[in-house]
Amino acid sequence: MKAVRIHQFGGPEVLTYEDVPDPKPRKDQVLIHVRACGLNHLDLWVRKGLPGVNLPHILGSDAAGEIVEVGEYVTDLKPGQRVLIAPMHFCNHCAKCVAGLQNQCRQFTVLGNGVDGSNCELFAVPAVNVISIPDSLGFNEAASVSLVFLTAWHMLTGRAAIRQGQTVLILGANSGVGIAAIQIAKMFHARVITTAGDERKMERARELGADFVINHYQQKISQEVRKITNSEGVDIVIEHVGHATWDESVRSLKSGGTLVTCGATTGPKVELDLRFLFSRQLALLGSYMGTMSELHEVLGHVFAGRLKPVIDHTFPLKEIRAAHEYMEKSQMFGKIVLNQLSAL
Repeated sequence: MKAVRIHQFGGPEVLTYEDVPDPKPRKDQVLIHVRACGLNHLDLWVRKGLPGVNLPHILGSDAAGEIVEVGEYVTDLKPGQRVLIAPMHFCNHCAKCVAGLQNQCRQFTVLGNGVDGSNCELFAVPAVNVISIPDSLGFNEAASVSLVFLTAWHMLTGRAAIRQGQTVLILGANSGVGIAAIQIAKMFHARVITTAGDERKMERARELGADFVINHYQQKISQEVRKITNSEGVDIVIEHVGHATWDESVRSLKSGGTLVTCGATTGPKVELDLRFLFSRQLALLGSYMGTMSELHEVLGHVFAGRLKPVIDHTFPLKEIRAAHEYMEKSQMFGKIVLNQLSAL
């Protein structure tokens, strides 16, 4: 089969579209013919070099396609079904997994990070990772939802415990997590403030339901938040940018507010004045993906059309280098999808 692998860390030039042996599924696994793969910022970080990545390595977290073969132990799935793949690896037998807390499993990792991923024609995964999709959802859309919608759902519902009528600040409206978080927050009838870097992205954010959009290049986020909220601040901040926005995110919180972070796109090192933290009784929470139960829950809203994936651009899988270069320019609003439409 064809797959995208890296044999060394570096720029887009290290991405190699090449022949690799077909996977041999275990008795508890399902073999998927991958039709579409969603690109994530994680792909860029893995390509550049992350601890625990063994070379050569296949990238890719999100994927959708058709079942080719099912293992002997799999009884609820069959060849020909249209499916998406839950983008995570876990042991499925430790105390955390059996309690439904897969993202706290000691073996937990995202597909394409600690284990090989989905940028390939054929992908063998445990049956628990395979979720049927309705005919109304195309492969491109199905490959765009799992990682970012699960991440945003866990941040807002599992960690921040969002309530109706709260005010939420969502950093980076054009990102996958930002797009998902705006829609989820509006489902809870929250007032949404978000940020974007140009008028086109600001308008797209408004179309998704954002009530207020701040230009983070021209305006100071915390000052604008204070104006919008009559100096009160927000109940929740959804943070995934890191160093560049951390101080502004913390300053935007009301007393007793909650900041949830799932990433550090601009760098992981931040400063924190503990006096500000305890005197204003703030909550700073980490969030990492989510559980299988949460994934099924949020996908139910996607399948019903209440939450909608947004696709910016598609590339053939063999043009993976161009796709990475496009993502690194950060001009997109929505997901970048890789297509693999060849017959097997």
